Amino acid sequence: MSGKTNLSELLSEMNPQLHEGDYVFVSVSDSFSINLHDVLASFREQEGVTLVLEKQKADQLSLKYDYVASWITLNVHSSLEAVGLTAAVSKVLAENEISCNVVAAYYHDHIFVDKQNGKKAIDVLKQLSKMN
Repeated sequence: MSGKTNLSELLSEMNPQLHEGDYVFVSVSDSFSINLHDVLASFREQEGVTLVLEKQKADQLSLKYDYVASWITLNVHSSLEAVGLTAAVSKVLAENEISCNVVAAYYHDHIFVDKQNGKKAIDVLKQLSKMN
């Protein structure tokens, strides 16, 4: 099933959801072994494998991190071919001085913002959604 590509529909139907908890980005070696059930996202880079995990799990594994984030899911099935959703979301968050890290998954886009800005980011995104 392919997702939506119309930017106006994506924005008006994104229904952002703030997940409970704290999330961190860590870098591990290729040989690091972890249960995939504990991994929210991963990406292989030249320097190592980036994992996004719950902070509690990273602490249990004694993994180092510098950034604690809130996780927001945009609950609209966006196509991987959609144009402009990431730009619109990152632009409005930047205008409100909120940094973001966007992960596009198969069905939804996921936004990670500094933990202290989670609720503010939700308010900003809901306002953006109402404007479309």
